[in-house]
Amino acid sequence: MITRRSSLAMLGLSTVATQFPGAAMASSIAVIDDFSVTGASASNAGNWRYVADTVMGGVSRGKMTAQTIMGRPALRMTGAVSTDNNGGFIQIALNLGEEGQVVEASAFKGFEIDAIGNREEYNIHLRTTDLRRSWESYRASFALGPKWQTFTFAFADFDAYRALKPLDPAKLRSIGIVAIGREFEADVAVGGVRLYA
Repeated sequence: MITRRSSLAMLGLSTVATQFPGAAMASSIAVIDDFSVTGASASNAGNWRYVADTVMGGVSRGKMTAQTIMGRPALRMTGAVSTDNNGGFIQIALNLGEEGQVVEASAFKGFEIDAIGNREEYNIHLRTTDLRRSWESYRASFALGPKWQTFTFAFADFDAYRALKPLDPAKLRSIGIVAIGREFEADVAVGGVRLYA
């Protein structure tokens, strides 16, 4: 059930909103997760999950923990990324709708992410129903610092990685925060994920 904090009617907003059970709506924002729910549960009624390259033979290691960081509830991913055995990533990921369901987000311009970390570069990966192979995604990168920051990613900012079709916001399936591509110690926490119009 969506809680509306504004009477502003936006074209297509209610269609998108119904895809986010439990999410809060504030004018032109749809909250996917504000991390007020304990553990790996998200505000959109989904669950965050930790995934590493070990699923394909890699040796990167890490973990996901719910923590309060500088007064904010957050989900933190820490670990060591290794490129051995053709690996090279750890990530936390969230299905945006119910398992296998499409989220119609074409009324929105992109995502806002509140994050803090260890001065390393990380990726946001989006997946849509147009993607069939595990290595396909739409990617944008960002560099973190030791204070909370809000990052804005327009859908146009995402590059197709081994994907044949362009990113279609009407077919969103999942979002991931990813440490990838090189050997380094990962430490990133996320305290908010939203769609913005």
